[in-house]
Amino acid sequence: MKARHAAPLLAGALVVQRLLELRVARANERWAQERGAVEYGREHYQLFFVLHPAWLLALLLEGRRNGGRVNGVALTLLLLAQPLRYWVIRALGRYWNTRILIVPGGERVTAGPFRYLKHPNYAVVALELAAAPLAVGAWRTALAFTLLNAALLLGIRIPAEERALRTYLEVERQATSKGPAAGAS
Repeated sequence: MKARHAAPLLAGALVVQRLLELRVARANERWAQERGAVEYGREHYQLFFVLHPAWLLALLLEGRRNGGRVNGVALTLLLLAQPLRYWVIRALGRYWNTRILIVPGGERVTAGPFRYLKHPNYAVVALELAAAPLAVGAWRTALAFTLLNAALLLGIRIPAEERALRTYLEVERQATSKGPAAGAS
């Protein structure tokens, strides 16, 4: 199949996938907030809501200009990333969403892909951001958005998550070390 014909199909499939996932993420956000979740990193959240749609649009536009054939290796990598994506979502369960939400009394997930990687979702997304455009010959899109994503993840998002976890663990540690309140019987 020609890349220019595959690009709209691929972009459309990814848009549908992401919209369905956002529904799950929003439901999980509501669940977390009902349990008193505290949000961290709100100030950078919109950057990802610019990055991902811009990536899809660039993939579509550059892919439509490509007269070559679909790159089977890149498409296979993209398809192989999908079970990994859902393994992450399943491992996180109700904790999976697109924000940094710390639920009081929650535990850090260490099962599934988290046994092997600290941030497996970001590894999967990085693979998708490169493989999808490369599948339709949009190498400029793959390069630009892989670099932008890496800068956002490594410079902003992952440090924000790590700070949120450290803050939560410190608060939990202090709460458990204080014991019962003075004067309590």
